[in-house]
Amino acid sequence: MDLLTGNIRKLYFRFLSAAFGSALISSIYGMVDMAMVGQYQGPDGAAALAVVAPVWNIIYSLGLLTGIGGSVLFSARRGGGHAQDEDDQYFTAAVVGSGILAVLSWAWILLFEREVLLFFGADETLLPLAKAYLAPVRCVFPVFLLSQLVSSFLRNDARPGLATAAVLTGGIFNVFGDWFCVFVLDLGVFGAGLATATGAVISLAVMCSHFFSRKCTLRLVPVQKLFKKLGEIAVTGFSSFFVDVAMGILTVLFNRQIMKYLGADALAVYATVINISTFVQCCAYSVGQAAQPILSTNYGANDASRIRQALHLALGTSMVFAAFWTGLSELFPRLYIHIFMRPSADILAIAPAIIRRYSVSFVLLPVNIFSAYYFQSILRPKDSFVVSIARGLLVSGLLIFALPALFAPEAIWWAMPMTELVTSVYVVYAMRKSLTGLCAN
Repeated sequence: MDLLTGNIRKLYFRFLSAAFGSALISSIYGMVDMAMVGQYQGPDGAAALAVVAPVWNIIYSLGLLTGIGGSVLFSARRGGGHAQDEDDQYFTAAVVGSGILAVLSWAWILLFEREVLLFFGADETLLPLAKAYLAPVRCVFPVFLLSQLVSSFLRNDARPGLATAAVLTGGIFNVFGDWFCVFVLDLGVFGAGLATATGAVISLAVMCSHFFSRKCTLRLVPVQKLFKKLGEIAVTGFSSFFVDVAMGILTVLFNRQIMKYLGADALAVYATVINISTFVQCCAYSVGQAAQPILSTNYGANDASRIRQALHLALGTSMVFAAFWTGLSELFPRLYIHIFMRPSADILAIAPAIIRRYSVSFVLLPVNIFSAYYFQSILRPKDSFVVSIARGLLVSGLLIFALPALFAPEAIWWAMPMTELVTSVYVVYAMRKSLTGLCAN
């Protein structure tokens, strides 16, 4: 698998199939939990998992910060012909950084669980359900972060298939474990959390088998200027980190505004929207993760032609995902509701309009998210930062507060479509500029 001379199309689709499989199964974790809990507990169960959703965004985003940041720098240096020891220093630094973040995040959820869940939108009805779900999850909290780190480096060490197999193994366990624990053992919300925690441990164990393989080229070595390298990793990985953590921030803002203006039924519908949006984002992540090793390595080798080929393939794939998810959401909104909960008549009355309005954002979401990976891969962190901040906090946050206050409460559902539209304008400008720079080189 030669990233510098191999056929771009074959390389890209090989990486895409592996990344998409991983992303698909990762998103199924949350979707199966929501479906099982919603069917067992009803709308309150779905709403409780909407409260928990930002926790996942935070822990996964921390894994992406070090995983994507470290692996981009790792691949760029390999593509540029640097000594292997220098490559491995970035791997080692990423491991150290992940360990520090894992310990800090674990302490955060153990010490401040109640305060966190209340801030994320729980009330006294939803709080016990959210805490029951997190009880087994918090016991293995660092595993979710470390899985993102290891899977990122597996893709850049020519083992994308193993990353997919690992996530698939854990995901299959989670699907059947959810059903068994929630319904057969009658553990309810706690059972869903138990299955998810166990599945995550299985996935990480399978991924770590790579380090005992002869194919593994990753080595832990002494790191020169550790804090400097950690800073480089953080800057490079920030956009991937912020894309995911921003979803958590937005979920918190939406949760609080929905409970303020529209109530628990609307929050239960939003819980469904979160899962579908997460699925769409995972498709976009898979495009970015498939293109990243090719882009980074060929950027290190200063091969503009191969970078453009990979970019065109990634943009085309993003557009296909956008068309599929937008069409499905607009045509069959009630399908989502019946999958994720036992809906009441009130839920069925309000759900289609909510889902159709929000899903307009899926037209542009995949390209916007992929753009953050693209800019990272060619070491343009400022452009990646602008895209991530704009869609993840500034524009979106402003609209979430402004639209229901200035217009009707239901106007909140247009916040994300408008955000993606504004962001796409900058994405087009920055991509054109980057391509001009590549041609100049």
